[in-house]
Amino acid sequence: MNKAIIKITERAANRVRELIDARDIPAFGIRVGIKTGGCSGLEYKFEYADEASNADELVEEHGIKILIERNAVLYLIGTTLDFVDEEVRSGFVFNNPNAKNTCGCGESFNV
Repeated sequence: MNKAIIKITERAANRVRELIDARDIPAFGIRVGIKTGGCSGLEYKFEYADEASNADELVEEHGIKILIERNAVLYLIGTTLDFVDEEVRSGFVFNNPNAKNTCGCGESFNV
């Protein structure tokens, strides 16, 4: 059995499930990718996936499906996707061991 590209915490899985359940259109899962941008050079992309593609790597954990875009796999190996809900901020957090630097808000990184 192959090791998962990313791990998903229960908090993140619960939040993904809430988002999918609240959506008017049924979703297969969530697609995660990487794009150029942000103050550190690369940004995470996070969007609904209506269907799986042969270009995606599928990770299933805690009853949800996360599709990883092929071009993002090497950037995300070993990453843990979490969700925080704190007094001053709320959102998904990528704990990425491949990131050499991250910006102050944590939304962009470089390798």
